[in-house]
Amino acid sequence: MAIAKGRQGAIVRRVPDSLTPDPMPEAIVIAIDAMGGDAGPDVVVPGVAIAAQRHPGVRFLLFGDSARIAPLAGEALKPHVEIRHTDVAISMQEKPSQALLRGRRVSSMWQAVDAVKTGAAHVVVSAGNTGALMAMAKVLLDTMPGIARPAIAARWPTLRGQSIVLDVGATIGADAGQLVDFAIMGEAMARCLFGIERPTVALLNVGVEEIKGIEEVREADRRLRSARLPIEYIGFVEGDDLGKGTADVVVTEGFSGNIALKTAEGTARLLTGYLKAALNQTALSRLGALLAAPAFEQLRARLDPRNSNGGVLLGLNGLVVKSHGGADPIGFAAALDVAVEMVKSKVVEKIGADLAIMSETKLQSQPTGTGKT
Repeated sequence: MAIAKGRQGAIVRRVPDSLTPDPMPEAIVIAIDAMGGDAGPDVVVPGVAIAAQRHPGVRFLLFGDSARIAPLAGEALKPHVEIRHTDVAISMQEKPSQALLRGRRVSSMWQAVDAVKTGAAHVVVSAGNTGALMAMAKVLLDTMPGIARPAIAARWPTLRGQSIVLDVGATIGADAGQLVDFAIMGEAMARCLFGIERPTVALLNVGVEEIKGIEEVREADRRLRSARLPIEYIGFVEGDDLGKGTADVVVTEGFSGNIALKTAEGTARLLTGYLKAALNQTALSRLGALLAAPAFEQLRARLDPRNSNGGVLLGLNGLVVKSHGGADPIGFAAALDVAVEMVKSKVVEKIGADLAIMSETKLQSQPTGTGKT
């Protein structure tokens, strides 16, 4: 592989048409689409710097324009990062089909995902175009046996701690079979993350009664009840149950899930803004705020959506983490935290094992079909 110097003299590796697989090292390696997101390297590289302090043993492969990345990385990050130059970046506005045609093999997003396929990295993280990322991940990594479409699973802060919510944007209009698959994958992820032997699983609906909701959701409910799968399915939950933590795993399709996620993030910012304004109104309120500063700081941290950033694309033969496109360095670092956690918990292997065990049981119930493509 050719070696070249960036504009600031930093050593970078130019990526050939076919990335030569590197042997998998002992340390966790994260491949990063450094050009992804609204701000690209201006957010990604500072986020990597935060993550490098938290996880000193982790290595980062940054794919993108070395002339932009190297000056931001500087000397401090040299022991932790390797820059692999690419000339093409996928924009946030490109359609997935266009991104595949234009960015195939040469874009920062493609090369970052390909690093997981070849074994050069354990996980890929991108803040880029969600549709393009899912399309490239499906082409390069393929879906697990029996899974038609991946789902993005997000950690959701609740009154009880955290829940898993999926899908929050990968599959719009999922059918009943896909919702059942999401339930199985989300349950496995909850066991990995939360250490719960039998996490509770629910379907998000407009009411808890069996007659409510669209047909796909009611059909998924019937299948989950009749299939006798070894998961703790508790039925329907409503939107307010997300914050309550009524279930450990809440399953929905990507359209409603993404709206719920963005609404929750906006509401958290609204409450934080209201609280800040109220505490600064009078001298007495400012004194009260000073006395209660530790409690307010804890509340601020729990309400801050940046701390929950990072969704995992479940159902693929490899680990892919999607960061919010508008995340700042703190938020991007949180997505890198998720990536490290997913590698350590071996979530892909555990989901694969669960799917293999459950496939026979699921087939003996009503067939779920192949789903939409």
